[in-house]
Amino acid sequence: MTTPETVRYDADGLAMAGELFLPARIDGARPGVLVFPDASGLNAHARERAARLASLGYVALACDLHGGGTQMTDFDAAIAAVRALRETPARIRARAGGALAALVARPEVDAARTAAIGFCFGGTMALELARDGAALLAVVGFHSGLATQRPAETGVVRARVLACIGADDPSIPPAQRAAFEQEMTAARADWQLHTYGGVVHSFTERDVELRTGHPERTRYDAAADARSWAAMRQLFAESLDAPRA
Repeated sequence: MTTPETVRYDADGLAMAGELFLPARIDGARPGVLVFPDASGLNAHARERAARLASLGYVALACDLHGGGTQMTDFDAAIAAVRALRETPARIRARAGGALAALVARPEVDAARTAAIGFCFGGTMALELARDGAALLAVVGFHSGLATQRPAETGVVRARVLACIGADDPSIPPAQRAAFEQEMTAARADWQLHTYGGVVHSFTERDVELRTGHPERTRYDAAADARSWAAMRQLFAESLDAPRA
């Protein structure tokens, strides 16, 4: 893996700055993966996951959320910012779509083999891309909100969809999961919903309890982290046809 490169692009009226991670060796165009961060914006967690993807042979773009590569350190302010975005799916899709355009424009990327993953609100961004009919082969949301103001229309979702959720996540109650299942079925999407017993929100983020101060709501879970990542890799093996390490 090489040192990440800053990738600048415009989206939703903002000047974005993501970070591109490349495999150590590139023999021809490689599958590309968008990595959307949680509400705080482009952070160490998103970078670490993008680096892991690059080590598996993918070209991974750790995406900007707030513009300028900003990471918001005030938890409440970050939640307020994404709460406003949730009310306007077109803006979420514009920010995610700008990142996708930047990724497929790269010569290292096979534009016909792309995917998107995201964590918390970043997972919501990935799912909104799928709902919008983006030309992605796979979309994975990790502890992502499943609700939307603009449900997918029948036949529009082209990506295979996987959502990985803590069964005890207070942010994603059973009713929201059921509505998601009904939406994806009505849209005739190829979808999966994995739930992990005894697991709450942000289960892939090791330091989340320190950042939020609410371990009863947001807590790392090593088993759920490993299982959800393995499920993503299986979906990518089926969809992107990339080598598995």
